[in-house]
Amino acid sequence: MFTDQDKAQFEQRGTNLEVAEQQVRYFQEGFPDLEIVKAATINDGILKFSDELSAEYVKSYDASASAQKIVKFVPASGAASRMFKHLFQFQQSYSGSDAEYDQLISDPEQRKVFQFFKQIHNFAFYDDLSEVHQRKEIGLNEAILQRRYVEVLDSLLNEDGLNYGSLPKGLLKFHSYGTSSRTPVEEHLVEGANYTRNQNNDVYLHFTVSPEHRKVFEEHIAQVKGHFEKHFGVRYYVTFSEQKPSTDTLAVDMNNKPFREENGEILFRPGGHGALIENLNDLDADLIFIKNVDNVVPDRLKDETFHNKKLLGGVLLNYQQKIFEYLHLIDESEEILENKLEEMREFVEDQLCVLPAQVFSSMDGAQKVAFIEGALDRPIRVCGMVKNEGEPGGGPFWAVNPNGSTSLQIVESAQINMDNPKQQSVWENATHFNPVDIVCSMKNHRDEKFDLTNYINTQAGFISKKSKDGRELKAQELPGLWNGSMADWNTIFVEVPIITFNPVKTVNDLLRDQHQ
Repeated sequence: MFTDQDKAQFEQRGTNLEVAEQQVRYFQEGFPDLEIVKAATINDGILKFSDELSAEYVKSYDASASAQKIVKFVPASGAASRMFKHLFQFQQSYSGSDAEYDQLISDPEQRKVFQFFKQIHNFAFYDDLSEVHQRKEIGLNEAILQRRYVEVLDSLLNEDGLNYGSLPKGLLKFHSYGTSSRTPVEEHLVEGANYTRNQNNDVYLHFTVSPEHRKVFEEHIAQVKGHFEKHFGVRYYVTFSEQKPSTDTLAVDMNNKPFREENGEILFRPGGHGALIENLNDLDADLIFIKNVDNVVPDRLKDETFHNKKLLGGVLLNYQQKIFEYLHLIDESEEILENKLEEMREFVEDQLCVLPAQVFSSMDGAQKVAFIEGALDRPIRVCGMVKNEGEPGGGPFWAVNPNGSTSLQIVESAQINMDNPKQQSVWENATHFNPVDIVCSMKNHRDEKFDLTNYINTQAGFISKKSKDGRELKAQELPGLWNGSMADWNTIFVEVPIITFNPVKTVNDLLRDQHQ
């Protein structure tokens, strides 16, 4: 299938030939559906703590966190262009005639466009936009009164204005604080100082960015971090990484043959957020908090965020301590008593929610120890889950793994067969969804780093149809960062309040009370 020229291209990109061949097989055969057994619910896969117990976990985290190296990991490569999709469409189509205005103002689909203009003074970037627009014939407010909407959008979105249509989402002004305003990146600096600082008041943050945006991220951090270091009495260590070319996936045509560009080279496309497992794997830390760049709130709402982050961290440290005790016992004992094995089994099945494919009682002693050690000796993640209020996205389920065992998984709808009524029914019974609020432990009981690439369910990718230069193609996404890429981790789900989930999908989301 691949020519010598192809193989030279793979070598240059760092693409493994066997991986490329496997990707083509997935296009040909498809990915197997994931079988979900039941939705994870409160007291059946999801933990819910009383205020008193939550406070104990927070206190436990505060007592031990300063001795840990903690990193805040923020996927931040997303461009802001999707936030302004409805404004881009309006910018390109609006002629400005009275007849068109009268038609659009009564169209429910256009309501969000006019809401943007009506409440423009409530956006944190209003002053910057007003200043940029002063270069035009008339000021911003007057332009809106005269319905010169396209000129306003030019000032907001275009390169000769604020360039918000091309900047990364993390560098837009989200929140206003009277005479100042903050970007999501700045809000993550504030968060880091409040729950990830160590005993030396060091704060470590890592942002994954697009290559074309890396310089503006670095410049922005250099410009603002001194202010927050002085305010919080910390020192920031901020690093960046990009998705590796080796994690890109090849595209195929509709006949499942490699899709070739005009120069004959195979087209590769970014592998989705699952590629970031490689970036995560490169970090050296005791604990890593993962949170998307746009899920931030202003200071008046941050206390609950800090509390729940510490809650998740405290839960992880508590589970980790128990797991490490058992693993040290296995390392140091020539033989483990039957009652101790039974205690460990109960912990694995009842606390970690890992159910073996084979009935435990039918195993011999060596098999029991091997099962327990295999179940315990893996990376750990504690994931916040919020009540499902109609938001799109994956959720917490009990799922069957390729080896026949059952465990807790974050599952996306694309992974399951919605044509199967039983699977669809299980999916619809979900009570919670995934806000991407995760804390991870990536070292074993000997303080050695796990190789995270060994814990991926490689069969959890999915295929979509795209086009390039007018030609249809099939694209392949790697197993997602928090579902397939972490499928073989120990997973604990904890309910957290909906206030901790405040993503910004469109610019008008910034008008919600949570962002004002």
